[in-house]
Amino acid sequence: MKILVLIGNVPDTTTKIKFNADKTAFDAAGVQWIINPWDELALTRAMELKEAPGSSIESITVANVGRQETEATLRKALAIGADKAIRVDADAQDAFYVANQLAQIAGGFDLIFAGVEASDYNGAAVGGMLAELLGIQSVSAVSGLLVEGNSIKITREIEGGSQTVGVVTPVVAIVQKGIAKEPRIPAMRGIMMARSKPLEVVNPVATETRVSFVSFDLPPAKANCKKFTEEQGKELINALREEAKVL
Repeated sequence: MKILVLIGNVPDTTTKIKFNADKTAFDAAGVQWIINPWDELALTRAMELKEAPGSSIESITVANVGRQETEATLRKALAIGADKAIRVDADAQDAFYVANQLAQIAGGFDLIFAGVEASDYNGAAVGGMLAELLGIQSVSAVSGLLVEGNSIKITREIEGGSQTVGVVTPVVAIVQKGIAKEPRIPAMRGIMMARSKPLEVVNPVATETRVSFVSFDLPPAKANCKKFTEEQGKELINALREEAKVL
């Protein structure tokens, strides 16, 4: 069984977000880039499956759509334990464009992991689109996954509880938090080995984009924190009711 893990290249979650002067593009100056958190958990689970006793996992490949600067993120995925990386040499535009680019290299894999969303644009669309373009099934809200021969047992979150389903490969598993407890951290040995692991660069295919970004705005600034003394109980209750609207 061969696994493909989609890897998003996103700003560190502690990054202070900035836009250019006319608010039409993200200002990437000084930004630290990381693996999208949901994708990092997916990669961790893929590694756990491969390392399990009697595992049928032959290889784990990671892939993304991005320019050369995203290779550091792919190399980190290789350091975590992936066997190979593929980069589609194009700017990651809208979800439809990205899914089409990934579709050209995703054929032949039995299990494809996609994070439920990316922590930058929160589109939550690439995994489902990729499955449709490949003509294979997908399962969303995946929080647990076991491989049993050529079939896969998936636990997914539903309203009021969880559901366990069995699927046959190939399948796209759209994962959320819970798929792995903690993301795996690269060890020094893994970092050294990652330097010699293959990173293939492929040219993009011609495809349309269906979404364009007109402008960006930061959320409104939070109001100053108000403090109340123990003698100001009435004022606190009034503020909670009239201002915070929580009572």
